[in-house]
Amino acid sequence: PNLLPDWNPDLQMSTGYVNTGVWLNSLNFIFDNDSDTNSFTTIAEILANFAFKGNDIKILHIPMVLVHQKQTVRSLDDLFSVRYIDMLQTKVVVERHVEFPIIKLKWPTTCQPFVSLIIPTKNGYSLVKSCIESIFRLTTYTNYEILLVDNLSDDEKCLQYFEELNKDPRVRLIRYNQEFNYSAINNFAVKHAKGDVIGLINNDIEVIEPEWLSYMVGHAIRPEIGCVGAKLLYSDHRVQHAGVVLGYGGGAGHAHKYFPADHPGYLNRLVATQNYSAVTAACLLVSKRDYIDVGGLDEENLKVAFNDVDFCLKVRALGRRNLYCAEAKLFHHESVSRGFDDTKKKRDRFESELRYLQLSWKDLIECDPAYNPNLTLKRENFSIKEY
Repeated sequence: PNLLPDWNPDLQMSTGYVNTGVWLNSLNFIFDNDSDTNSFTTIAEILANFAFKGNDIKILHIPMVLVHQKQTVRSLDDLFSVRYIDMLQTKVVVERHVEFPIIKLKWPTTCQPFVSLIIPTKNGYSLVKSCIESIFRLTTYTNYEILLVDNLSDDEKCLQYFEELNKDPRVRLIRYNQEFNYSAINNFAVKHAKGDVIGLINNDIEVIEPEWLSYMVGHAIRPEIGCVGAKLLYSDHRVQHAGVVLGYGGGAGHAHKYFPADHPGYLNRLVATQNYSAVTAACLLVSKRDYIDVGGLDEENLKVAFNDVDFCLKVRALGRRNLYCAEAKLFHHESVSRGFDDTKKKRDRFESELRYLQLSWKDLIECDPAYNPNLTLKRENFSIKEY
């Protein structure tokens, strides 16, 4: 069964996932005086057009199997012909995976907004060096600054390296001289950021795809988009993050975690850019305006865990769509620097933060619109729920 999420405009644009089984209470919103609209011939094309144009239409979803199709393999040639692609001057790349085609849309960044990439660290010489040097060496987008936030480093080798980095015009070293609080560190750094776009980057991130920032910035400056996340891989090329699903583990977890990097995922959702309720802050872009409007990360209740999920949901509440950008690929050598929650104090803190998330976003955790209620919450693999 193809168990679909609720209306997901960016998934429609990249895959045309809604292509049949649509009940219309009015044809007027399709067949109007717009000659371009009248030339569309398929449900997928019509809905993709409305997704692109941002039309305010109400699309409800019955999350059950109601329509059976004999043929599941289909072409997206109908989506390629849509005129808004030329109108927006997007760079369209077609990529095919086994059964289903994928449309990659590179949104224009002609205004070249200035991006502030915030990288907090305590020591971590090798991680920081790998992270920053990979950004310098591979990233094709050039209008950015790096804010390296030193959180009480005491390793002399690191301190010397940080001072050397500070001489580079692309890097500014700032110091946060209080105990570790991920939310507070990033909020502190945002106050020093010069960019119109904020990038939250873990020190254990390493760039793979040169156009990662170009793709992410193109989405981040779309007025309807809030937080933009990336496809993050473990060092062994398994998936670490490809969007956050609410409800996993009673809180939130990562979609398709541990899948092979080249796997298409459930209904191609691992390789398709789409909307999720949240994305990880290990590599996240958002407009500085939205960051400030929601009050940043919650440094009082969510010092370490779930602050990114809570932040994304606050941005979503502004009326934005959060987005997983499948074209932005990076390594994430997860938790190498901070360690794991393996002490009673850390476990208690984690449980407290989980309870706070559950109380704050109860309805969304119970039914994530980017997921289907017939899929399991016990594993992060999109398998069918066992009743």
